[in-house]
Amino acid sequence: MPTSTRFAVAVHILTALAVSDGKPMRSEDLAYSANTSAVVIRGLLSRLIDAGLTRSQLGAGGGALLAKAAENIRLLDVYEAVEDTELFSLHRTPPCENCAVGGNILEAMQPVLARARTALETELAKSSVADIAAEVARLGKFSVPLVW
Repeated sequence: MPTSTRFAVAVHILTALAVSDGKPMRSEDLAYSANTSAVVIRGLLSRLIDAGLTRSQLGAGGGALLAKAAENIRLLDVYEAVEDTELFSLHRTPPCENCAVGGNILEAMQPVLARARTALETELAKSSVADIAAEVARLGKFSVPLVW
């Protein structure tokens, strides 16, 4: 199953915005921090804007800002904003209905996959962007100022 980095990078973006002291951040600066392309950042910001998690400030000195307090942005909100929430990929083509396993595998797996998804969503709902920002500050691996 291929995985996406959208969630991790979106949390990175939101955490950077949370620690920016309310100053707008340009996509280029966010891209530098996340070590990715500004195009990737702008695509994620678009999704985050649509979800009501960020907003844009236009003009000189403009950039991205949090649309609400970091304490009010749950990681589940971020996940739902940027990821395909279908957590598990199943068969690309339907299994053989005439086979004892193929005819029953999807129905047999469904309850387990539903519980796994619920567990993931429950955990993500327990933490906020503010929690991640606090952990970043606690870790404090670098004593140099933020670069942007």
